[in-house]
Amino acid sequence: MAQALGLDFGTTNTVIASASGNTTHSMNFTSAAGTADSIRTALSFMKDRNLGASALKVEAGHAAIRQFIDNPGDCRFLQSIKTFAASPIFQGTLIYAKRHSFEDLMEIFLRRLKNYAGEDWPTDTKRIVAGRPVHFAGASPDPALAAERYNAALSRFGFPEIHYVYEPVAAAFYFAQNLKADATVLVADFGGGTTDYSLIRFETIAGKLTATPIGHSGVGVAGDHFDYRIIDNVVAPQIGKGSHFKSFDKILEVPTNYYSSFGRWNQLSIFKTSREFEDLKKLVRTALEPEKLETFIDLVDHDEGYPLYQAVSATKMALSASEEAAFDFAPLGKGGHRTVRRSDFENWISDDLARIEGALDDVLETTNTPTSAIDKVFLTGGTSFVPAVRRIFTERFDADRIETGGELLSIAHGLALIGERDDITQWTV
Repeated sequence: MAQALGLDFGTTNTVIASASGNTTHSMNFTSAAGTADSIRTALSFMKDRNLGASALKVEAGHAAIRQFIDNPGDCRFLQSIKTFAASPIFQGTLIYAKRHSFEDLMEIFLRRLKNYAGEDWPTDTKRIVAGRPVHFAGASPDPALAAERYNAALSRFGFPEIHYVYEPVAAAFYFAQNLKADATVLVADFGGGTTDYSLIRFETIAGKLTATPIGHSGVGVAGDHFDYRIIDNVVAPQIGKGSHFKSFDKILEVPTNYYSSFGRWNQLSIFKTSREFEDLKKLVRTALEPEKLETFIDLVDHDEGYPLYQAVSATKMALSASEEAAFDFAPLGKGGHRTVRRSDFENWISDDLARIEGALDDVLETTNTPTSAIDKVFLTGGTSFVPAVRRIFTERFDADRIETGGELLSIAHGLALIGERDDITQWTV
């Protein structure tokens, strides 16, 4: 019997783990794209005659990506759903003339996962423990609104208990299972949309692991921001950023907000149906370099956002291992093939790095914790492999104190383990 489910509803990937006693198990999801124990946080919607006039074929994860790629122009694709959770501005999006709220999208996504899990989805779960960032992504995030939306979505599944735990706390708990002695642990969790820190003192008393939270901090900056910097510096100038248009007797710059929408994956499918996009199309007539705006419009019309995401991610990953890497994106033509240097990339993300390091300073300063008092530093999340990010820690902590692992699974398994505890309220938000 699975007493608890741990839900790591991530910006980029989602993992669900179940726990019984001290044993955890990653839920497997089998879809048209195969079987995996983590799934991309994405949805696709497409009309299907076999389902009736008003019904839609809905897929999640890599199956959603496949449906989107196989049916260009006929499929509505949504990615990074979590970034809308705390946004008061986001009140929903139209999908084939029907408005969907955030909680609708979260429910639809999880129901697809339940379907993909089949018999792996337990029917007698006592509680679900969902992770949440210390600080949500977005310009003016409202954590109370995010909690309200999470509750609305999860309550539709009939779980007897719903609990929330900071994501880095869950990662710390997972990591602490392997501690050989009492330790003060700093966990840095680098997600797609947020970077979160937790400082926790772990001790074993009478054979039972106990924890004393010391402090938390976070910032709405992570891997997706790094992707955006590559787009902003490599791609955006080729599709009109910095170019001009004529308005009566004035020469004006093309508004930069168009490129902000284009560079963020979660906003692109919404941008395609927005008034902003219609205004952009009108600018072509008066643009001084209309071919650039036409390329921009073609990329959006032909749903090239995800292929661009893949190209940018490949470049970013390659830069973690090499001093320079190729950027290849054929839809841009000749401009879609160039070499990106790590030194340039690190310059582009310098402000983001400063904010990430500032959040680290914050948790150490507000808790009056010197670096010498920290026994272990646990880095989790793909962005922890970026050399400039890793240097933030190697310049402060000895190498033997820094550990990594479980980049995709640690949070979900930590949540499930916390869900098994009688003292769960000690860990919850």
